[in-house]
Amino acid sequence: MKRLAIFASGNGSNAQAIAEYFSESSDARIVLILTNRKDAFVIERAKALNIPIRVFNRTDFYETEVITQLMIDEQIDLIVLAGFLWLLPPSLIYAFPNRIINIHPALLPNYGGKGMYGGKVHSAVIAAGEKESGISIHFVDEHYDQGQVFFQARCTIEADDTPDTLAAKIHKLEYAHFAATIHQILKTL
Repeated sequence: MKRLAIFASGNGSNAQAIAEYFSESSDARIVLILTNRKDAFVIERAKALNIPIRVFNRTDFYETEVITQLMIDEQIDLIVLAGFLWLLPPSLIYAFPNRIINIHPALLPNYGGKGMYGGKVHSAVIAAGEKESGISIHFVDEHYDQGQVFFQARCTIEADDTPDTLAAKIHKLEYAHFAATIHQILKTL
């Protein structure tokens, strides 16, 4: 059975959707959810799902290898970033090459990079007059949103869409495709 760890910084709806998807699976399970915010709602979701949670700070993450070693000790097969907003330290990336994935709420390579998350992405997409948006699931490297994209799903942007209505469309795509794509990736490990 493959072992997954999920990193999340906020609400944790994608983390919950992934955990629920794999709750009855004999292929994989979520063994740990990690967050960099002690007030993140993902903590409550993890508790409700009976998944261990680890809260860490900037020092633990960037100045030590505590989190990298935790992933090694937990024998994690795949790390999933689900709304995690910090750039990963090189030690973690090098310890898990091509075994860290992220979901981005736009069609990369457009509208990615530092500071491009959530409503900021949707506002930029609409302001640019784009006719479609979507999600990108990609491997993680040393840069924000630059790793190899291996899955995208699209939605149409209507003339009356707002950042909030576009966000709702994007969330539907995330819930429909993220866990299933993770499942496909696990088959290649």
